[in-house]
Amino acid sequence: MIKQKLLQFWNEEDGIGTLEILLILAVIVIIAIAFRKWILKWVKDLFSGADAELKSPTMNSNDLLPSNTP
Repeated sequence: MIKQKLLQFWNEEDGIGTLEILLILAVIVIIAIAFRKWILKWVKDLFSGADAELKSPTMNSNDLLPSNTP
């Protein structure tokens, strides 16, 4: 009886989708931890570049607006 229940539990495939999602999330977390210094540096450079571009005196509001002249 117990052996039959264990075999039935082993052969049941209803939870495979959940297991696959958990494994994919685990791999993503491991990759994020492994490359966290590189990712943080990339994000910092991205935001500092955007900040510098926004603060640059060469850019004015007319550069952002589309012109209606042909």
